[in-house]
Amino acid sequence: MGTPTMDPSSIDWAGLRAEGLSGFSLSVMPPTLSLPALPHAVTVFLQRSADESVPLEDLARIVETDAGLTVELLKRVNSASSGISVRVKSISQALALLGRRPTRMFLTTIGTEAAIRARKSKLINQNSFWNVCLQRALFAREVARLLKTDVDAAFAGGLLQDFLLPILSNELFDIYLEFVGQGNTAPEALAQFEQAKFEWDHAMAGACLAFQWNLPDELVCCLLYHHAGLRMLSHPKLGRSPVAAVALAAMIPDPLHTHHGMEQLVKLEKIWPDFNLEILAAAVDLQQEQAAIGVRNDFPLSRRVKSLRGERQQASAEATASAMPESKERRPIAQRAS
Repeated sequence: MGTPTMDPSSIDWAGLRAEGLSGFSLSVMPPTLSLPALPHAVTVFLQRSADESVPLEDLARIVETDAGLTVELLKRVNSASSGISVRVKSISQALALLGRRPTRMFLTTIGTEAAIRARKSKLINQNSFWNVCLQRALFAREVARLLKTDVDAAFAGGLLQDFLLPILSNELFDIYLEFVGQGNTAPEALAQFEQAKFEWDHAMAGACLAFQWNLPDELVCCLLYHHAGLRMLSHPKLGRSPVAAVALAAMIPDPLHTHHGMEQLVKLEKIWPDFNLEILAAAVDLQQEQAAIGVRNDFPLSRRVKSLRGERQQASAEATASAMPESKERRPIAQRAS
């Protein structure tokens, strides 16, 4: 499998988003469902930053109206995992170093996480959930580097792909509890369950809400198609895009749905020489530790990979042993006599 460079700007993101959401709107969801809203400062920033004539100083003042947003942006920009070596002390400096588009991605992820964390969930542990989301985001970014595509969109898509699940599973608790009780381990099982119950799934709902929030179309597509799995790598338009990176990251198990996606990632190594799970997992674990978000990572990706390899080696050894003919000494006496 080769990794030719693909320019995401050459993709008709608006067309793909419109096609994927065709015939769906949030109005079909239960009227009692209370969907989250982005912080006001994020909404205003997204609107104003779309105009290239708006000075960075004006955009910085928008962010600074929200103290929590300001602190989080500076904290994340200065984290070792951001890749910026200069110590950033002001929002204006952060915008100048990051640029408008990456800043939009940063604020989108920060604002969405804040909106979801403000809500309670009876079915999902929020700390564990966001820990896995960060793990997926970092993994998506590393895969995006292999694909030579947009790492910022891949990171944001990896972090936000399931952002509505805590709210949906809380407000539709009995239905999602039924899914958990089924113990289905197929990576795409949750989306199929939702389609059967609602005729929509959390990917469609999240993507539609992201579009209403005026988020970039490529990010909307990352959310919309994140359950495509390995099939996305062969997509004629999206196979080398951030969407593919997010689809692979979605195969990492989450607190609600412990599936077998990691096994498929192991198989991918055989056909994609640059894709090495041990190397990717080590990079993700290091960056997750450096991010220091205050939540202990009880399930480092390297441990998952090591455990899976051990299980596969044991299964292979048992299969080999069962396929070997019994020794003469262990055969029944009647067989030896004949």
